[in-house]
Amino acid sequence: MDEPLALRFAVALGLGILIGLERERAKGAEGGAGVRTFALIALAGAIAGYLDQNLGLGWLGLAIFIAVGALLISSYVLTSLRGDTGITTEISALLAFLLGLLCAHGQLQLAAWVAVAMALMLALKDWLHRLARKIDSSDVEATLKFAIVTLIILPLVPDQNYGPAPLDVLNPYKVWLMVVLISGLNFASYLLIKIVGAEHGIGIAGLLGGLASSTAVTLGFSQRSRQPGADASALALGILLAWTVMFFRVVVMTALISGQLGLRLAVAMGALCVVSLGACYWLWRRRRAQERGEVKPGQNPFELDEAIKFGLLFGVVVFVAKAAQVYLGDAGLYLAAGIAGLSDVDAITLAMADLARSDAQNLNVAARAIVIAALANTLVKSALAAGLGSPELRRLTLPISGMLFVAGAVAAAVI
Repeated sequence: MDEPLALRFAVALGLGILIGLERERAKGAEGGAGVRTFALIALAGAIAGYLDQNLGLGWLGLAIFIAVGALLISSYVLTSLRGDTGITTEISALLAFLLGLLCAHGQLQLAAWVAVAMALMLALKDWLHRLARKIDSSDVEATLKFAIVTLIILPLVPDQNYGPAPLDVLNPYKVWLMVVLISGLNFASYLLIKIVGAEHGIGIAGLLGGLASSTAVTLGFSQRSRQPGADASALALGILLAWTVMFFRVVVMTALISGQLGLRLAVAMGALCVVSLGACYWLWRRRRAQERGEVKPGQNPFELDEAIKFGLLFGVVVFVAKAAQVYLGDAGLYLAAGIAGLSDVDAITLAMADLARSDAQNLNVAARAIVIAALANTLVKSALAAGLGSPELRRLTLPISGMLFVAGAVAAAVI
């Protein structure tokens, strides 16, 4: 049913006020278009739409648009003569007119979405400018290249399985789709670290570092624990927080591909998180250290060579896991997951999620394999902390690692 005419005009007025409020805040004492101006421009757009749709006077609506555009151009000329060459307000006013036009044509939801997005972009001006200064030109170039390959090349990749039966599990489209997924998650982490900066307290550094690489955090903090005066409790807290982030990350990756597997895995990984967070709380209460640590975002995950390397690794893991399951049964799959987890959790996690999505009967097996891979990866990081860290760090992390293994083994057994 069409919305009442009064509602259309009311929404147009409200959206104009929404945009105008933000512009009123931004203009300060310098003057310029504010709440009333934007509200009137949005109403002008609604009137133009009404004239076109209900009265057949499209030419008059076009004349109103031209008149508003001329006023905006005049406003820009005057402000630019004063040295202000920004055009954000004029563009916003033009969009406010178009929002009113959308409302007049009954596209209220679309108009509301656009208005909220506009208000958000305008309100985040300072934050977006700071973000732009932190992004290197190489990051932009790598992201654009990856976007081209993803949006243009991905649809052209063959979506069929290759390989001898029953090992015909190599699907180029799925492989590249998984590359897009993991690269997107990694890029979000990379961007977050760049936004918040490099230097933080040990706890925050551990959390952010875990998004990029929990292994790198373990390695860096373990080596640092041997420096004179280093606080082993604080460094152990950072290491455990990085491990905890990895457990959460595994569940998120899995759920994006297979919701059922994600829910089943959340219970098992939740047990690991409870133990890890409990240990973090104990360490935090033990010594509220003020040490600081540096977080490195690593290489832009949208670099094509990194994406291709992960794609090749994922393909190998998928093939090996399938071969292990076919010839050695579920035990072989668990063995393959454990071996793969020693170096990388992402590839085996995505491989198991894809397996569960294609065959619901493998939900329990896939969940158990992912837990085994996570435990194997934790084993490597525990060895790093014990071998490279100070005796105090070793004394703190080894018992906690043991509890994690017990919790993980119980969780894997009851899945």
